Amino acid sequence: MFKFTHMKIVIVIQHRLGLWNAPAWFGERLRHEFRVEVVQRNSYEGIEADLPDVEVMFTLSLRSQQFEVAKRLRWIHAPTAAVHQFMFPELIDSDVVLTNSTEVHGPVVAEHVMALIFALAKKIPQAVLFQQKRLWGQEGMWNEGQHLKEIGGATLGLIGVGSIGRRVAQMASGLGMRVIAVREHVEKGRPEGVEAVFSPAQLGQLLGQSDYVVVAAPLLPATHRLMDASRLAMMKPDAFLINVGRGPQVEEAALADALRSHRIAGAALDVFEREPLPPDSPLWELDTLLITPHTAGLTEKLWDRHYALFSDNLRRYLSRQPLRSVVDKRKGY
Repeated sequence: MFKFTHMKIVIVIQHRLGLWNAPAWFGERLRHEFRVEVVQRNSYEGIEADLPDVEVMFTLSLRSQQFEVAKRLRWIHAPTAAVHQFMFPELIDSDVVLTNSTEVHGPVVAEHVMALIFALAKKIPQAVLFQQKRLWGQEGMWNEGQHLKEIGGATLGLIGVGSIGRRVAQMASGLGMRVIAVREHVEKGRPEGVEAVFSPAQLGQLLGQSDYVVVAAPLLPATHRLMDASRLAMMKPDAFLINVGRGPQVEEAALADALRSHRIAGAALDVFEREPLPPDSPLWELDTLLITPHTAGLTEKLWDRHYALFSDNLRRYLSRQPLRSVVDKRKGY
């Protein structure tokens, strides 16, 4: 246990899904283990009163006006992998360190990606529909739309090889898939399980080879509307698109059009431009689209993983050692 340290940590998360809100034990355990002042809130209302003397924040977001008040702030930790919500000039230009939780979410999101690949290949959603109708759908499963497929030997194209992408590559290659990837810095080489790496300018080559295209990249100006009509047209007609990155990276209207006209075989989306997805969204009506309601990162182990990462980083912070999962604020990831 650490000796008492005159340092203030503010934990503030307000989310409609209970799982995303920090449990009471989280702050209590930090107080006991590190002997620091911890303020834990489940609402941003009145947060300004806690900001002038805060040194560390664990939060989903922070507005530029709030940041200006937090004169003693030295480190922000985001419980998300995405950090575009912090990318305002005042924070980018400051000495405040920003870390994210990509290590927390990577393993479980990668599992979800693999589940979606299997569901698409084996037509699990169609089987569920037949079950609901009490129909023995063997002929329909085979004859309607794409045939059922094997995973082994298929090509998986990864857009992004961060914490999620690297784990997907390991899992997919272990199942006998050929994995290729696009990464910004080709000179960094091939992650484990990846056969070939392309630059962003060579994205078309990856799309033309892939049976499954997985978007797992950070949301940046360069990746906004990345999968638009022109990029979807580069995909094979029997290929599938999977997005576990951010909703705005796929142009939903263009995807709907590609699915209706059978220019690609199908898709699975876990993230959307608007969340919750509105009831009147045309995406709900697409037979070849599998929708999961942003559940790729959900797990009963979520807060244990958060505590393991944050407490390790807090230990490093207090002993002035380099932190894990530091975000390059200039790049946005």
